Amino acid sequence: MGAALDLSSIAVGAADGKAALARALAAIEGRGDDADVASLLDSAWKAPRGHVLGLTGPPGVGKSSLTNALISAWRKAGRTVAIIAVDPSSRLSGGALLGDRIRLSTDPEDRGVFVRSMAARDRLGGLAALTVPAMVLMRALYDLVVIETVGVGQSETDVVEAADSIVFCVQPGSGDSLQFMKAGIMEIPDITVVTKADMGSVATRARADVRGAVSLADDRGDGWTPPVILLSSATGQGIDQLIEAIDAHAAHLAEGGLATRRAAQGLAWTRDSIRSRFGSEGLRLAEKALPQDLSPFAATRWAREHLRIGLSPHILMSLPG
Repeated sequence: MGAALDLSSIAVGAADGKAALARALAAIEGRGDDADVASLLDSAWKAPRGHVLGLTGPPGVGKSSLTNALISAWRKAGRTVAIIAVDPSSRLSGGALLGDRIRLSTDPEDRGVFVRSMAARDRLGGLAALTVPAMVLMRALYDLVVIETVGVGQSETDVVEAADSIVFCVQPGSGDSLQFMKAGIMEIPDITVVTKADMGSVATRARADVRGAVSLADDRGDGWTPPVILLSSATGQGIDQLIEAIDAHAAHLAEGGLATRRAAQGLAWTRDSIRSRFGSEGLRLAEKALPQDLSPFAATRWAREHLRIGLSPHILMSLPG
């Protein structure tokens, strides 16, 4: 990759901005251990700009249609948008099976929109391994970042470790609302939407079911009451209401809690990254010796450098126990 890897080289709106971001994402995926990639991600981690929305729910609920509607509304308002569309994986290639060009309708000439498909592969939590690094980079560049998960139902909880606001989608007449109440996942969504409002009374009944589940849930302890919104991506009903709710939740987090949420996400990603490469024992050693105040990407690079060859004797001697 000939161009320098730095945030200034991936400016949103620049003639080469989208191509530069695509090259940066390819570098993250292909040579994530390199110093320039770690430096880029470290810079992006320290300069968050946008709000990250996790859009989750079972297959067929209308997440892609809703994403299209949100993109259109946000772009009309002059806000820049990046989309991470996590797809099921091809058994043959391991790549994304559907692809963003099929699922999302965006103008390729619009420099304020960027869409990237990712394959979930063997991750059951609804995300791809590249999701968090890609989100961190996009968050430093765009006003809004949407992570649309693969859609595997109740196991889609990993999105909590990547997004600021979680939107859970329920489809009328499918039993989703009942399963939602039984699953004990009321603490996950910040906003719940009942899609396909044009189905009439069936959609209204589903909204009532979900509202009942919300009212029975324990107090979240963060001062936020998750709204339940009835919408239709086809007619536009409820889209403005959803955007207002997303903005309201972003403002709520800005008053306190956003930094804590993002720090917890960074720690979870760091632990998962180190454990996946060096196992539980490697994670134990790294946690005892890691320097403080490192970004997740600087921390994982430190772990790779020290655990690849074994911790140096003076570090090992200083570890407790």
